[in-house]
Amino acid sequence: MKTTVRTHKLPGYGSTLRTARRLTEQAVRLVGRAVPGTIPDVEVVLTTERGMADLMAAADIALVGTVDRRALTRATRHAKQAARDNQACAIPRPDGSALILIDADKHPAPGDFAVTVVHELVHAMQFGRKNVTERLIRDLRDVLGIERQSRRQAREHERLLRQEEDEAYGREYLADQLVPGATAAARAA
Repeated sequence: MKTTVRTHKLPGYGSTLRTARRLTEQAVRLVGRAVPGTIPDVEVVLTTERGMADLMAAADIALVGTVDRRALTRATRHAKQAARDNQACAIPRPDGSALILIDADKHPAPGDFAVTVVHELVHAMQFGRKNVTERLIRDLRDVLGIERQSRRQAREHERLLRQEEDEAYGREYLADQLVPGATAAARAA
């Protein structure tokens, strides 16, 4: 299991990067012990909203395989919307590793970052479970208009996605071991 932390189009964030590296290494150990399964190789990228959209679109295209121009346009539009709405996201990669994108501007304090990285690492652990990555790929192919999924499959995906989100939110308390009071500060914000 290899963990890397880097920035993307984010100059002048050296101290933030050092803090992110320290917190990520500690969070990987905590989540690895608290969540069932094995943690894959993880790459954490600190970036801006625009950089997050670019990297998310590229990761989605790599995950679904070759696409036409229309699907590429949909992927870009979908990624821009997701980057506006979310502080971070975890994306499985075709090689079995996970990419975690974090909007550095939406995380002004180390406690905020700790809560987010724990949450996203739980999602990275979930990618190794049976049929999770295949289900995510099937849903993404449907979103991009490449291949339709049935309504039953879409409902099942939504139900399982809610369960996975509940599990990730339920493990955010681990961030208090990284930065005392992190979850209380995150809820207050």
